[in-house]
Amino acid sequence: MVAETALAATHLHEALPKTWKSSYVYTAIPGFFAQDDSTASVIPALPPRFGLLDDTPDRWTKFFDRLELLNEDADADTSYKVFFLGRHGQGYHNVAEAKYGTQAWDDYWSKLNGDGELVWGPDPELTTLGKGQAVDAQDAWKAELAFGIRLPEKLYCSPLTRALRTCEITFDGLLSDQNRRPIVLENCREENGVHTCDKRRTRSYIEKTFPRFEIETGFTEEDELWDPDVRETKAHIADRAKMVLDHIFEHDKETFISITAHGGIIQGFLACVGRPHYTLPTGGVLPLVIKSVYTQGNLN
Repeated sequence: MVAETALAATHLHEALPKTWKSSYVYTAIPGFFAQDDSTASVIPALPPRFGLLDDTPDRWTKFFDRLELLNEDADADTSYKVFFLGRHGQGYHNVAEAKYGTQAWDDYWSKLNGDGELVWGPDPELTTLGKGQAVDAQDAWKAELAFGIRLPEKLYCSPLTRALRTCEITFDGLLSDQNRRPIVLENCREENGVHTCDKRRTRSYIEKTFPRFEIETGFTEEDELWDPDVRETKAHIADRAKMVLDHIFEHDKETFISITAHGGIIQGFLACVGRPHYTLPTGGVLPLVIKSVYTQGNLN
């Protein structure tokens, strides 16, 4: 188990304490991946080499050497990590939103559990296509292993079934190290509230259904955060994403991090590091090199 209580200690619809101020400032470092260029034309969910610009045979060795050099040259308050932000494969809620359109979905259908044909709430499973997208992600990892890519040293995952299943399929058979079990974090969940698809299942269900995952300390049995009447704000989801980054940069010595989550929280991570909105399709992976600078003092 991780050594601290659940990161989502404050209710997701309440303001963070006024005395809270992040001690870390984050910046995305461009120039490594095709996705770093905000003016680039449409990039597929899983571009060749995960978008790495270097296409030489020893590309990943050179990439990790550059990351190591950045850390070696950094001062004591600065560090660099590479994050692979994976979006879950297609879920039944995605099918429903496409069926009815985003406006009707947000206004009406998202508040229901289904329509008599599709069931999307609470906490929907992946569709057949969604499972195939997770297999495609695994194939992308396998393809790059031949060119020196490392497997993530630390893996985190949303507690929602579609993300757990995506992570499970993607890394099935690749993670032989028992110490490299994905860790379920409450704060990696999707933009929360109102939509039934974003209400998670119980801790017992996760433990039974996904036994290869580790669950953070303090994770409650029932979902005590989902609110049927209040939708989480974009500002709060960015604060929540920043809490995840703070936890990782403060506690994890590893430099290669995987997070399997959702479109909304991924946009929160981007807001934290000064990146514009990036539309990541279901099943896609967005790599980011993130610079962290620790600032003295964490109270207003």
